[in-house]
Amino acid sequence: MKYWIRGLACLLCMVLLLTTWKPILILAEPTDEDTRQILEKSLSIIEIDHEIERIQKELDALKEQSSAIQTQLSAKKEQIEIKRKQAGQVLRAYYMGDRDSLLAAILSLDSLEKFFLVYDYYSIIMEQDHDILTTFASEYKEIEKLGLRYQEKQTELSEVLDNLTKQRTRVLALQNEVNDQLAHSTDSEQLKKLIDELTSFWQNIGMYEVRSYFKALSDAMQDLPSLIKNTEGSLVINGLNYTINLREEDLNQFLRSKNEMFKNFAFRFEKDQLVAYGERNAIKVEIKGHYTVESTPENCILFHVDHLLFNGLELPDTTRQALEKEFDLGFYPAKLVSFIQATSVKIEDGTLEVKLKMSL
Repeated sequence: MKYWIRGLACLLCMVLLLTTWKPILILAEPTDEDTRQILEKSLSIIEIDHEIERIQKELDALKEQSSAIQTQLSAKKEQIEIKRKQAGQVLRAYYMGDRDSLLAAILSLDSLEKFFLVYDYYSIIMEQDHDILTTFASEYKEIEKLGLRYQEKQTELSEVLDNLTKQRTRVLALQNEVNDQLAHSTDSEQLKKLIDELTSFWQNIGMYEVRSYFKALSDAMQDLPSLIKNTEGSLVINGLNYTINLREEDLNQFLRSKNEMFKNFAFRFEKDQLVAYGERNAIKVEIKGHYTVESTPENCILFHVDHLLFNGLELPDTTRQALEKEFDLGFYPAKLVSFIQATSVKIEDGTLEVKLKMSL
């Protein structure tokens, strides 16, 4: 019950914010270039700080994994040292002829009963020797695998740590630029208020609104094969080759049938890029990007976000990459026809063209 009450309280807070919050920034994009730059940098600082938090968590997790592997490695080294000594004793016995002498003794026995009795003991010794050598080889391979895993984790740690350092340097540089611009501003107090306003609005509402657009787009893209199948002339077959021609008006109509949100959102196919623009709850979101054909882990047309604007302010690359990673905006030809794969994609004014071929 208490969780339901909390949820209702959060919902009421969101509604209250949307209906009563009327900051200058939200209602209009900043027209002054200096103001726009300082607000854009402030927004980038917020988002890169989030990326730093994410990287720090990843770094901590990698350190734990690396430490666990190091512990396993140490324990395995102790085990393999015991097995190495046992294997050495076995090999020494063969090298010194001890096993040959035992076999010769068996062959020299004067009765069949004694022969089979001693031979059973000999077989047991041989089996034990085989088990010792096999176990040693298995333990050695295991320690090699652990060693490789440890080295991989160390490489990952180094890369993540390097990324963390770069992002921290980046935030510091942006913060210095903002401080410098504020120091030279004729109305620094007003700018500080705008920055605080932007920070609060973005973290409480803006971020969730942008994510809701990406979530809706990701869900709609999963149904894109049905649009192609049900739109006359969108799929042309010529022997083993296929061509998809998707018009922007068909795509927009399709999206609006899928989600009410897209009534205020539209796609435009421009030369070599896709532009998506929407406005809701006094928030403007603009997405610009391009498609590429990818083969791994499976054949698909992936969408890459080149620019992401929130009320005219460009969000940093860290935000674009995080959203790309979280929400799949790709198109998978195999969902349309199981035996075809994409070979090229091209965006012209008003049309998206995908070339496909039969996968043999």
